[in-house]
Amino acid sequence: MSARLRNLNPYELHKYLVNVYCLNKKGSTASLARDTSRDRTDLDVIRDNHKFLWEEDDVADTWEKQLAKKYYDKLFKEYCICDLSRYKENKVALRWRVEREVVLGKGQFQCGNKHCHSDKELKSWEVNFVYLEDSEKKNALVKLRLCPECSEKLNYKSKKREVKRLKKSQKKRKKRSKSDDETEIISSEECMENVGNEPEPSTSKEPEQSVEKDESLWKKGVQEVEEKTREEEFQDYLEDLLL
Repeated sequence: MSARLRNLNPYELHKYLVNVYCLNKKGSTASLARDTSRDRTDLDVIRDNHKFLWEEDDVADTWEKQLAKKYYDKLFKEYCICDLSRYKENKVALRWRVEREVVLGKGQFQCGNKHCHSDKELKSWEVNFVYLEDSEKKNALVKLRLCPECSEKLNYKSKKREVKRLKKSQKKRKKRSKSDDETEIISSEECMENVGNEPEPSTSKEPEQSVEKDESLWKKGVQEVEEKTREEEFQDYLEDLLL
């Protein structure tokens, strides 16, 4: 090493000594770390290409979109999970449920608010979710299950539509009322068809003609019908097949 240093000119020797000092001082190895500022994980790719709703016309033409679409297909889209931390600004964040939340009943049997775990007196709400995606304003009708306290936050500035389930007795009454309405409509239509079409008194001599026909039949007696033999019936059957 000393022989190599003797052959260096003053400038090259200075560079060598400075590099050795920079690499051997305390904390010098941090300068050798790789720059990770441009690294992207799968989660970053999904966030950049995620869509709240994928339409039939949407085409996943890149591997990033295909990854986001694959993640979207695994979500459960019956109920949503919401974030009501900014409800006073009339801003609500919504997302679909993942498998773990479905297993735990979060969003259906527990309050759908991200920061609430109440499971008492839950109410179902229909929310017209308006969001901005790909610089385009979109909207979607989604369902939320919230406790009374979170329901007040959701309806802080605008009243949402509450979805109520009908009891069995109410459903039966509704079916009966529908069937009664249908019978009334049918009977009224039949009445309208019969108005103005009442039969007028007959002045024709059709009954006399029918009596004369009956008397002629009795006079003629019973006409004998010739019975066909088995061979004739079989022949007629073959002729019908060949037609």
